[in-house]
Amino acid sequence: MGGCWSARGCDDELQSRCAHASVATEKCPAECYYAKCPLPQHRVTSDPAMIFDPEVDRAAAMKDVCLSCEFFLRRGPRLSRLSKDA
Repeated sequence: MGGCWSARGCDDELQSRCAHASVATEKCPAECYYAKCPLPQHRVTSDPAMIFDPEVDRAAAMKDVCLSCEFFLRRGPRLSRLSKDA
């Protein structure tokens, strides 16, 4: 099972006509209503050490809002783990 950051949040019908969802690597923009995170673990951080951590695999996040979320930055995929597994 993927993390919360791997789901877009909109239904299949909306994804089928969304310009961002049509490109698998395109992130949902923060201004998209469905990109807003309703989960209790979502917490925006302004800590530069977390935001600019070079080990965070930012490509794993499907939403722009995840890139400043403390939960994703702490618990999301790490590049060091990916390179060790390869």
